[in-house]
Amino acid sequence: MDFEHVHAYDTQMQKLRDIKKETENIIESINLTSDKTVLEIGTGTGNFAIEAAKHCAKVIAIDVSSEMLKFAQHKTKMKGITNIEFHHTGFLTYEHHAGPLDAVVSQLVLHHLPDFWKFIALKRIFEMLKEGGKFYLRDTVYSFDIDNHKIFFDNLIDGVKHAAGVELANDIEIAIREEYTTLDWIMEGLLTRAGFSIDKADYSEGFMAVYVCTKVDR
Repeated sequence: MDFEHVHAYDTQMQKLRDIKKETENIIESINLTSDKTVLEIGTGTGNFAIEAAKHCAKVIAIDVSSEMLKFAQHKTKMKGITNIEFHHTGFLTYEHHAGPLDAVVSQLVLHHLPDFWKFIALKRIFEMLKEGGKFYLRDTVYSFDIDNHKIFFDNLIDGVKHAAGVELANDIEIAIREEYTTLDWIMEGLLTRAGFSIDKADYSEGFMAVYVCTKVDR
């Protein structure tokens, strides 16, 4: 994915999502304040990292896409923000060598891992956090009646096609077929077995979930 494609993706996301509101909700959910450090896994084009950097001491933003990182760094430089640290790495390869983190945020990337590796990733996140630290996870998670899965997926693809066009609808179809979106009860099990206390679990549209979790004493 080159710079122009990343720019087009960023523009499309700005139209499809209320990123400002999403970011405000995350900042409130993880109690982000000026003395805290937050890790964002899967920063993409940097929208959350850039906004979060205005509210905290430091953001560590990581992504497995070098082109996404270059675009995010460009946006950060243009806005004059200096407290974001970028790394080309991911869930299973990032090594945190500083003090325990106050919060970790991940949006719409964990579904790229099969459930076994999701669990390993969640355990790694747990270990990086300080006691009482927050983990905010927003990802595709299936919570619909699986007995009607064909109807659900057909309606989902058709809805995306009408709202955002054929290209994105095709991407959704590929994601359903080839990616690793898991079920709600499995995701909750993965989080709790990794050690987290789930403060909030919100499910919407049958395929989207938000979890706000806390690292608690075992």
